[in-house]
Amino acid sequence: MYGSHTGHARRARAALVRAVTAGALVLLAGCSSSDDSPASSAGSPRPAVASPSQLPRTQSPYWVNPDGTAARQVTELRKAGKEQDAALIGRIAQQPVAEWIGVDDPESQTRGFTEAAARADRDALLVLYNIPHRDCGQYSQGGASDGDSYRAWLDRAAAGIGDRSATVILEPDALPHMEDGCTPQQFHEERYALLKEAVRKLKALPRTKVYLDAGNPNWITPAARMAEPLRRAGIDRADGFALNVSNFQTTQDSKEYGRALSALVGDKHFVIDTSRNGNGPLSSGSGGDHEKAWCNPAGRALGDPPTTHTGDRLADAYLWIKRPGESDGACKGGPDAGEWWETYALELARNARS
Repeated sequence: MYGSHTGHARRARAALVRAVTAGALVLLAGCSSSDDSPASSAGSPRPAVASPSQLPRTQSPYWVNPDGTAARQVTELRKAGKEQDAALIGRIAQQPVAEWIGVDDPESQTRGFTEAAARADRDALLVLYNIPHRDCGQYSQGGASDGDSYRAWLDRAAAGIGDRSATVILEPDALPHMEDGCTPQQFHEERYALLKEAVRKLKALPRTKVYLDAGNPNWITPAARMAEPLRRAGIDRADGFALNVSNFQTTQDSKEYGRALSALVGDKHFVIDTSRNGNGPLSSGSGGDHEKAWCNPAGRALGDPPTTHTGDRLADAYLWIKRPGESDGACKGGPDAGEWWETYALELARNARS
């Protein structure tokens, strides 16, 4: 995909164990905050190893994993005496980022993350990414072996969410890859059916919001090209669509694209991935092939922090769906897709404007 997460599947079991105990860790560390209070008092003594705090719910209702990858990197950097680097990575660790649900035991994963979020009185932010023929054989190739396997996987993921609050980004790239011709035609009908079923099953849960992925402003253009795919995938039942997942397009361009697309699909709302768009995309004059623009491009920066205050009635939230600091794929010296890359994380944080 345009930003990839194969590595998340390999680390899912470890992430699950951490999520199950995350609520207790927050309480023990004394780091959780009330809905509208600052996370900590200015004069409070700092713990020897500080866990990230929950943000005020009125600013961002999403759960901050106190033992996420970035948070653990902060701890390691402090132990090594690298305080400046720890402070930079801390800019990632203190924000809520999406949890990408892996192939193995999705029920335990979604239950662990949503229970930990519920204990902190926050909403879990989840990405379901297991559609058959995923990513057209590129860096994040894989997914369920067939439609029935996907349905079973989805049922288990939904069972784990249950009646707890969750926002789900459904199958990044699945629709755009059909529209751009990357996914072979013979798989289209099944994929539309699977996505429509997924929307229906997830929306049957009492406190789950669902956003279908709709690519980004530089991918499927004009926006009208995405309208029919969204309709066929069940946008009428979904809460809306997601834009710029794992990409670098500006927030303003994403809003304009989102408004145009929304007008064609019943004024549906949308969310924008701002995790790495602080400097926008790589300029068109940078040369090189298409991969250069989306796979670990240099000079990028963290974007607007996650929030529900977007200043646009159609934009429900800015979210960090792509996990900053995790590689897009084995390009430009990066590790496999989804693996932590400290060098890139530091650059993103160092270049951030806020």
